[in-house]
Amino acid sequence: MKKVMMLMMLVMSALAVQAQTPNHFGKEINENKVIEASALPEKMGDKTEMAAKVSGQVESVCQVKGCWMAVKLDNGETMRVMFKDYAFFVPKDISGKTVIFEGQAQKKTIPVEHLQHYAKDAGQSKEEIEKITEPKEELTFIADGVIVK
Repeated sequence: MKKVMMLMMLVMSALAVQAQTPNHFGKEINENKVIEASALPEKMGDKTEMAAKVSGQVESVCQVKGCWMAVKLDNGETMRVMFKDYAFFVPKDISGKTVIFEGQAQKKTIPVEHLQHYAKDAGQSKEEIEKITEPKEELTFIADGVIVK
């Protein structure tokens, strides 16, 4: 009986590991048909939502849990990438690395409370957080899967 239980635990562990490997998080994705993050705003045009697979460089990551990352765009802005259904997180130490992510790009107005929350997660000072007083139009992304290169 002990051998059966050990075998079951081993199988369960192997299945759990498949869901998240050292470089893949969330849904298993590949590197085919990727567009650069800098090209995404133009590709979206007037659309408010668009399915896409995007590559870019990570500028920052939520230092609380790894529950979002900011990816650089060409215009000096960043795009916040969050993870579908809060189902997975990324490592907190991937700033500067290239990532590929797949899911839904969205243009949204981000409320002040959310912007302040993100600033706090990023480790900004109380003074910097208090300077955030206006909502902001942003390009955001809800990722199903991420590859860290």
